[in-house]
Amino acid sequence: MKDSSLRALLEPLLAERALELDTLEVIPAGRRRLVRITVDGDGPAGRGPLLDDIASATRAISDALDASPVMGDNPYTLEVSSRGVTRPLTEVRHYRRNLRRLVLLTRTEAAPVTGRIVAVTDDVLTLDVDGAHVEQPLSGIRKAVVQVELNRPPEPGETDLDEVDDEEFDDDEIDDDEFDDDDASDVDDEEK
Repeated sequence: MKDSSLRALLEPLLAERALELDTLEVIPAGRRRLVRITVDGDGPAGRGPLLDDIASATRAISDALDASPVMGDNPYTLEVSSRGVTRPLTEVRHYRRNLRRLVLLTRTEAAPVTGRIVAVTDDVLTLDVDGAHVEQPLSGIRKAVVQVELNRPPEPGETDLDEVDDEEFDDDEIDDDEFDDDDASDVDDEEK
């Protein structure tokens, strides 16, 4: 089995689902082979494929591999996943799909820098580094990795839940008669 014939089978199938073949590995594992496929794509928000996209692609790939002679007679295990956040950014499309994300750049000619991606062209990445825009030629990036943020700032148009006024929520909609103090004592008695 050649990777080129496997790629020829997979790439059109993924393209039908607006996905791209990012990586393909076929690893011998005893009598079986592990077929590890990583896909990427814009997804509905331009930020990468959704879980449902990956699931649909997995079913289609499995059906195509079963129907094709490309895998031969030996059994195989199929793994399909997205790029995820831990893989380094290597292509212009990877940077574009991570707009407004925080990245750590290891640069060839300067010290490492962490900043938020604010713009991407074919040749230059623009970062917001502590409020200042820093332009970095893509050719001068040795490695770029998205930084996981648990308290990431909201996207434009999103609501920042920390700034939602609690008065907007009407507690009067809860019927206080549904839960009275007698019910609470019954629970306490049952637990004892």
